[in-house]
Amino acid sequence: MDVDSPAQGQVLYQPIAPRWHTLVVVLAMLTLCLLGTRPPRYTHIGPFRGHIPGYLVGMLVEWFLLAFVWYGLRLRGVKLRDLVGGKATFRGTLNDFGIAVVFLIGAGIVLRSLFSMIAIPNPGLRLILPRGRTEILVFLVLALTAGICEEIICRGYLQRQFTALTKNALGGALIQAVIFGVAHSYQGTKAMLAITVYGYLLGLLAHWRRSLRPGMMAHTLQDSLVGLLAGYVLK
Repeated sequence: MDVDSPAQGQVLYQPIAPRWHTLVVVLAMLTLCLLGTRPPRYTHIGPFRGHIPGYLVGMLVEWFLLAFVWYGLRLRGVKLRDLVGGKATFRGTLNDFGIAVVFLIGAGIVLRSLFSMIAIPNPGLRLILPRGRTEILVFLVLALTAGICEEIICRGYLQRQFTALTKNALGGALIQAVIFGVAHSYQGTKAMLAITVYGYLLGLLAHWRRSLRPGMMAHTLQDSLVGLLAGYVLK
């Protein structure tokens, strides 16, 4: 991993939002999880039934929280594009995609070892997996939403904030990973541990690349593959 230059370190250790704002974001994430606003708690909204209402609520929550993060960034004059990694280029996007694929393979090996070690029967995860073509399509949109919003909120906003507060990049990555894992506790306690590790790996990737784009791609691909495989197995 690259060593931060003095100039990079000064930027890295500067808060990007007020502390009260970060506290609200963390409490909101934990409260939403405790209240069960994540899928699949809702089973009927208008014409939508099954898992789709939960997916729609989950997407609304993600985008609302991202909007609040954007508001906090504006209070410090920080641009969302700069937090993501600056202006994207075609060549850079291809490079990021390649890194995302390699990361997924490596992270998959680590997570598979962890899941095998703790032998997780995960009924919580099965409850949110899509069944049928329509649910799969909506789940893919949810996966894209999670890939964008959760990476900006956790690996972008929270990681930068806690890095600034602790004056330690690895510490910032660890704290956001714990929050990320707890926010997914609806999938089960043991799965939450694996998700925490996954969040930490994504945090290391974001710190190394100075960009959230590879993590966004990896996150979206991973969630999408889970949904597609589940739709095939559970149909």
